[in-house]
Amino acid sequence: MKIPHNAHVALVDGTRFLVLRNSGQPFEPSLQLVAEPDLDPTNFSAGIRNQEPSAPGGASTNLNELAHGAAAAEWLNSKAKAGEIEHLVVVADPKTLGEMRRHYHVELKDRLAGELAKSLTGEPIPSIEKVLAAA
Repeated sequence: MKIPHNAHVALVDGTRFLVLRNSGQPFEPSLQLVAEPDLDPTNFSAGIRNQEPSAPGGASTNLNELAHGAAAAEWLNSKAKAGEIEHLVVVADPKTLGEMRRHYHVELKDRLAGELAKSLTGEPIPSIEKVLAAA
């Protein structure tokens, strides 16, 4: 995956949110931790879609985790609207990524350099760099 120099990389899952920055080349990322924002997940709008007794495919849905994804998207939206993010790559588990997409502001969409539906928040940075380079 091509990650522009100085692009932000958001690693998100249902409980953790990390913001990294690429100081390396587009196809050879070198990531540094920028922030681990403390989010206040208050947007439980996913509950409207997930009131069925069982989720499709038998997968369980945790509304707190989806609200965390929505809060991460809102945080990224605010940074994009403020001009603090020029290019962004979002890496999140598939369920969180799906929820985040519902909350992307047009300013954030314009800055997206890529997305990867994979859970990497618990991985060390060198492993994340390898996965992104190979994507």
